[in-house]
Amino acid sequence: MPSVRIAGVLLPGRKRVAYALPYIYGVGLSMSRQILTDAHVDPQKKTEQLTEQEVGRIRALIEKQFRVEGDLRREVFMNVKRLKDIGAYRGARHARQLPVRGQRTRTNSRTVRGNVRRTMGSGRRTAAEKT
Repeated sequence: MPSVRIAGVLLPGRKRVAYALPYIYGVGLSMSRQILTDAHVDPQKKTEQLTEQEVGRIRALIEKQFRVEGDLRREVFMNVKRLKDIGAYRGARHARQLPVRGQRTRTNSRTVRGNVRRTMGSGRRTAAEKT
């Protein structure tokens, strides 16, 4: 079986199953290991070595127990939209694409905000250059 598709995501075939499952949005490494234990699949196996029965067990477990991919993305989007609609502070931070959880913004989070400050020496010309 060359390629495995679970929850609409094509998993990489040459990786171990435990490290391929986190390619699915909403499945992390610890959840991946839990899924494989519950499905009785060896985590050391490569994705391309899985049998149809093993893939079916993993797929059934994920669909039955967890909210992943489109449903989870929609839920997260709706949560952020609700915060914006009710005028919450967190919603305003999301809208401006600033850190939401109280992190400082004076020195960090520059790449996200587009706030790249130049230091004093960065724009200097060498002494040999004429002005």
